[in-house]
Amino acid sequence: MHGFSIRTAHLMPVFGHEFVPTYLSYMQTLDAFRTYHVNKYIDHQAFEIVW
Repeated sequence: MHGFSIRTAHLMPVFGHEFVPTYLSYMQTLDAFRTYHVNKYIDHQAFEIVW
């Protein structure tokens, strides 16, 4: 059996030409958008220091 690791990813939705509804919560975003960009330039260490 091969081991695996779980990693986080910084996803940025592709918004298109329509407005994003104001009632949309962060828990609904994976279902609300069809396409995402993966930000490979995210600095996780800086995020931990700031937050």
